[in-house]
This record gives sequence, C-alpha cells and structure tokens, in this order.
Amino acid sequence: MKEKKYDIEERLIDFAVEVVCFFENLPNSKSATHLGGQLLRSGTSPALNYGEAKSAESRNDFLHKMKVCLKELRESYNCLRIMKRTNLYKAEVKVDEIIIECNELISIFVKSIATVSKHK
Repeated sequence: MKEKKYDIEERLIDFAVEVVCFFENLPNSKSATHLGGQLLRSGTSPALNYGEAKSAESRNDFLHKMKVCLKELRESYNCLRIMKRTNLYKAEVKVDEIIIECNELISIFVKSIATVSKHK
C-alpha cells in the first residue's frame, strides 16, 4: 500500500483497488472463489456507499450510509482474516497491509459515526 492519505474517499478507493488486485491474484479453488467473491463485494462497497453518503438528504440518511460502510468494512476485515489464516492467497501478496488498512478505516468510521450521533 502507498503512503497514508487523509482524504477518506481516496483511502476508500485505494482500499477497493487493493481488494480488487488481491481478488484477481487468488488461486482457483472453491474456497478462494467463495471468500474472494464476498471480499470483492464488501471491500469495494464502502467507497461507493461513501460517495452516496456525501450526497445524503439528511443527517439520518448520512448516518445510515456511514453505518453501511462500517458494516461492509467489518465484513471485509473478517473475510481477510479468514483468508489469511487459511493461506488462501499467493505468498507475495501483502495481506497484512490490507488488513491493517481495513482496521484503520473501521476505526475512522466508528469515530465518525459516534461524532455524528453525538451531535444529533
């Protein structure tokens, strides 16, 4: 992964790109296809949903979309951890870096959601 960015939308897009690249390099097995498909959906979803959140029609709509992003990031995090424990990736893939970035994004969304909720 590259140098950390402070623009959350760019970080989400970079994360989605990392997930896509990770997916494209998975071995051709039933478990890799199953978990890879889950990861592809959940790992690209936050960038897309965050784009929607930026155009939310109300504070509640914004909060809902942010929570969807958080749910998808948590799903991605667990999927990546399962794939790491079962070695469902090629050795040269830096799965730890993807897991760390996912965890950092989760932390950002937890804090953002708490801040928005506090100001309701």
